[in-house]
Amino acid sequence: MGQMLIETTLGDPHVTLAGALDRVGGPAVGQDAAVFAGGRAGQAGPTSVVVTDDIEALCARVDCVIDFTRPEGTLEHLKAARRHGTRLVIGTTGFTEAQKAELVAASTVVPIVYAANFSVGVNVTFKLLELAAKQLATGYDIEIIEAHHRHKVDAPSGTALKMGEVIADALGRDLASCAVYGRSGVTGERDPSTIGFSAIRGGDIVGDHTVLFAGIGERIEITHKSATRQSYAQGALRAAKFLADKPSGLYDMWDVLGLR
Repeated sequence: MGQMLIETTLGDPHVTLAGALDRVGGPAVGQDAAVFAGGRAGQAGPTSVVVTDDIEALCARVDCVIDFTRPEGTLEHLKAARRHGTRLVIGTTGFTEAQKAELVAASTVVPIVYAANFSVGVNVTFKLLELAAKQLATGYDIEIIEAHHRHKVDAPSGTALKMGEVIADALGRDLASCAVYGRSGVTGERDPSTIGFSAIRGGDIVGDHTVLFAGIGERIEITHKSATRQSYAQGALRAAKFLADKPSGLYDMWDVLGLR
């Protein structure tokens, strides 16, 4: 994802790549960021950036950090961003509730866009799910099926969980109380108030998500499929531009896209 973010930033005339970060001792540290992204150093010209593992130095010289890492890494980045007043766009998934609370606390100091998925198409899909859930509130069983590459470490995906949250909110339910994560053995009849999740992991699948509303005599399926990560990077840059004039606070892609 970092490589795609660098490449997309270099191709956008309205933003400047001011820094790039890898984990401490990571393989990209010391490399030209454009070369790391795929040999585009010539296009970066005199603004070439060397990948660093020093988050403090990075936050001190940039306006906004785009973070697609792991929860433990993001929490360290939050601390540095608070100290330097740096805006944050966060696409990391897999946070615990306690970790999410730290993110909320940081947003009282700096503006943050936090989203489970930065694709414009996915966020429009969230809006469609809100509408569908309200109209199909009775008589339809709801199942969320997601598929990702073999290297993804969390399940269900953050996007699938967000879909569940959108649907549960539209139905006036608490997702924590009605979610069912996979089934095995003799489970009994399906509770109609539940929202089911199924996760598939394999190959190089970038990200497929389907929400099934199964009624008697008909099924409605709302599906989004990602062929590359470019849409995530484009959405993240859109979020960074959105934050340019925003006060501290916690925003999401619905705020960025005006979908509320």
